[in-house]
Amino acid sequence: METERRSLPESPLFFNERGVNSIQIGVAAFHCMGAMPPHDHPHVYLNMGEETDILCSYCSTEYRFNAALSWNETIPENCWAAATKQPRPVPQVQ
Repeated sequence: METERRSLPESPLFFNERGVNSIQIGVAAFHCMGAMPPHDHPHVYLNMGEETDILCSYCSTEYRFNAALSWNETIPENCWAAATKQPRPVPQVQ
């Protein structure tokens, strides 16, 4: 069964303040920040590609894709912080 992979121009930012092993999310590409500041780790971009899950190399949180969720929903609830704009090149002024 094929599932739709959602990708947004802005990348959702997820965290694992509760310290759970796994979080279900509704997108395949996103940023992980570990815990809330000041205890966060570097905000890393993760992309599941065609896989159904991915492990954050900083906090070891497993993120699992769930097509029934919208881009800002999580199971367990409230593990979503914001959407971050993808970095864009800054024009060089001469």
